[in-house]
Amino acid sequence: MTVKTHSLKINTNKNFEIIDITSKINELIDINEGIISIFSKHSTSAIVVNENEQGLLSDFEFMLSNLVTDKYSYQHDRIDNNAKSHLKSFLLSSSECLPVKNSKLDLGTWQSVFFIELDGPRSSRTITLTMVGE
Repeated sequence: MTVKTHSLKINTNKNFEIIDITSKINELIDINEGIISIFSKHSTSAIVVNENEQGLLSDFEFMLSNLVTDKYSYQHDRIDNNAKSHLKSFLLSSSECLPVKNSKLDLGTWQSVFFIELDGPRSSRTITLTMVGE
């Protein structure tokens, strides 16, 4: 059994951005079979698995913006004016744990791994990849 760790750096260009990181992860996998933990080291971002279809991605942004709206005054905004970003991240996840087979993510036909920026633009967002396997 082997444990390997890599970091992936992401730069974002918008306040809200969905970035498909599947191919970048596959390039860094250096085990043949096992599991990979994909973890964002930021509390205003998320890692999700879903379909990379533009209509669905637009619907996802629409849903989040309607769940956490501007019509409320959030207490965290007194600190750094990004409460909405933190609240949206509470609804998502900072990590995913996925299977690896033949040195690639073993995803379903329509699945991709996304980094979700909730408080951009930002430079050097860090995603830690931890692989356990052979």
